[in-house]
Amino acid sequence: MTLIDDTRDILRDLIAFPTVSADSNLELIAYAADHLGALGARTSVILDETGHKANLIASLGPEEDGGIALSGHSDVVPVADQDWSSDPFELREENGRLYGRGTCDMKGFIAASLAVAPLFAERPLSRPLHFIFTYDEEVGCLGARHLVDEMGRMDTKPSVVIIGEPTEMRIVEGHKGCCEYTTTFTGLEGHGSMPDHGVNAVEYAVRYVAKLMELREDMKCWAPAGSRFDPPWTSLQVGRIAGGVAHNVIPGLCTVDWEMRPVRAEDRVRLRAAIDAYVSDTLLPDMRAVSPEADILTHVIGEVVGLEPADDNEALRIVSELTGSNEADVIAFGTEAGLFQELGMSAVVCGPGSVEQAHKPDEFVTLDQLESCLAMLRGLEERLIA
Repeated sequence: MTLIDDTRDILRDLIAFPTVSADSNLELIAYAADHLGALGARTSVILDETGHKANLIASLGPEEDGGIALSGHSDVVPVADQDWSSDPFELREENGRLYGRGTCDMKGFIAASLAVAPLFAERPLSRPLHFIFTYDEEVGCLGARHLVDEMGRMDTKPSVVIIGEPTEMRIVEGHKGCCEYTTTFTGLEGHGSMPDHGVNAVEYAVRYVAKLMELREDMKCWAPAGSRFDPPWTSLQVGRIAGGVAHNVIPGLCTVDWEMRPVRAEDRVRLRAAIDAYVSDTLLPDMRAVSPEADILTHVIGEVVGLEPADDNEALRIVSELTGSNEADVIAFGTEAGLFQELGMSAVVCGPGSVEQAHKPDEFVTLDQLESCLAMLRGLEERLIA
């Protein structure tokens, strides 16, 4: 058996676990923990508060600071209402492509990491090698946020982390943050013939959205000089508005789902301050003049920090040497990398597959991409062995 054969077999097993974010990932985590534990790795399964989700940290080599971590998220996006050519949770191979939900995002990298683990388990490592697999990345990086809280209290932790999100094996040193919110408007229902006697939650939601759109234009002027992102400024978009029950009823409830992708953390703070001031100074006084109980509440679904390019980045140096590439990109989509960076680790994103295939029906990763990933991971031997 070759490494690519092992990787294919492991990926087949991983795809068979339907780890959609709404469901449990415990079977996949147990599978990975058993695989690594059998090699002598020190494993720690960290359950969430419900007991239905878990993170995994598994370590080979000496118990000391400064190790290298390979990290991936175990959850996948739903397949409901997607037109797949085959069972999304059964690996299908065709023309050098491996199809299945999560093949590129990002079980392909996890499979490659597990496939190379025996090579390192047999060698005298002078530096620890860690495997970090998380839950619920797709719904706000919930698992990674839980994990870094736990890791912050650990005596030893990695200093370098490689996050294997699908970048076509290009090195990514920076990405925007991802902040998701749901704003709820509580008004006062009434008969549509007497709009002044009610508080129309939908109308106030529309005014709120209009203010967000105004701020979105302002943010184009906030872009830092030389920004490499596309677009170069912090972006904002409204994903969903829901409210009202009938043509002739003043709606008493409306919700707005919206997000922003900040280039810098201060952009998030600045925008939130501006929209919150508009609510407290303009919208709420108008609403409460009719109904003192009227309210506007914003719920934070997730505020995930971006990965900021660093002048001194050991992870970047290592992966550049392993891949032979001296170029590093920035991307618009988010990952867990910024959370690890906040903990003091150097981080890069580099993994097999293309984000163009992620989240779509007939998601796939190519065998060539997995081969390139395996070559990169094999190259770690020189940096870990005494």
